[in-house]
Amino acid sequence: MNPKLLHILQHTLGLDQYGRGTFYRNHFVTGEGSKDHADCMALVDLGFMAVRRNHPLSGGDDCFWATEEGKRAVVTESPAPPKLSRSKQRYLDFLAYDGSMTFMEYIRWRDYRDRRSA
Repeated sequence: MNPKLLHILQHTLGLDQYGRGTFYRNHFVTGEGSKDHADCMALVDLGFMAVRRNHPLSGGDDCFWATEEGKRAVVTESPAPPKLSRSKQRYLDFLAYDGSMTFMEYIRWRDYRDRRSA
């Protein structure tokens, strides 16, 4: 699949460039003459998206959404994420941690937790 079309499907579903995340949305609004409209119409022709023309909630622009086939295409066509080093993964885990610790406090806490559970 064309990378630009894949990106539109991923964005429609609220996923990152590797197809990761949760399907927290399923819509893409664009109007005729915009840079993405022709690509969205191509996805409709391929059966990966459906369209509602002149949608009143989007100010008259077209509203697109991913079909079940489009969702499957995102899962199968998205590239694998790059392999992260242990330190990069640890930092990403810290960023995802919802607490008030500094990074060093988090590392110490995590090491303590891991030693206790081993």
